[in-house]
Amino acid sequence: MSSAKAEDYIKALYQLRGGEEGGEEKEAIAPSAIADVLGVTTPTVTATMKRLAERDLVEREEYKGARLTDEGELMAIETIRHHRLLELFLAEELNYDWTEVHEEADRLEHHISERLETEIDAVLGEPTADPHGAPIPSADLEVLDEDLAPLSAHEEGDLVTIERVRDDDPEVLAYLDRVGVTPGARFRVVEIAPFEMVTLAPLEAENRTDDAPSTEASGETVSLPKAVAVTVSVREANPEVEDGPALAN
Repeated sequence: MSSAKAEDYIKALYQLRGGEEGGEEKEAIAPSAIADVLGVTTPTVTATMKRLAERDLVEREEYKGARLTDEGELMAIETIRHHRLLELFLAEELNYDWTEVHEEADRLEHHISERLETEIDAVLGEPTADPHGAPIPSADLEVLDEDLAPLSAHEEGDLVTIERVRDDDPEVLAYLDRVGVTPGARFRVVEIAPFEMVTLAPLEAENRTDDAPSTEASGETVSLPKAVAVTVSVREANPEVEDGPALAN
């Protein structure tokens, strides 16, 4: 089995388990779940997991699934570090759009040397987050413990700061970029409609005094289907912002 294939399976297992998002470490992941993520058949996953178990990267539990060993977890974290460094490098140094970098990084993450990883990290100034706000594991493979909640879990009136958006759907990313739902932006949840829409108002817009027209670009309000809101992770914004000066983008 190629190193790239092993890393794909290990990364999928890590992310399905919850990984940095706080999943239960002892939970075994069913082959069918991995098959859905990777677009392969369940028997293929089962056969691959047997080979990964022979390499001490996973522990298998018959009829239940597999879980990562310590060695497998480190492999997954290193692959994720490569991926997110590459995404940021492509965006900042090669002018890729943030809708394009995920797929490109998926292809490249298996093939960079440790020296190239170190050089990219240095060129970027040892960054801690990729273009979508996802944390970049450190060179020591330490993962930032995030305390985030999906936007969809908040209520009307809540103030939130966008921290992270899921990067696997270019069309969703393009829409979020167009309406300004990007890492660092701050919003008030103004309405949660019964027909599955979440409406946000930029905190900057609440303090505006100009006569700019109400458009997506001017940021008066933003409407997100709940299916999209689930892909956006936020922190509660500082309540003092509500009465403070307008924020600069």
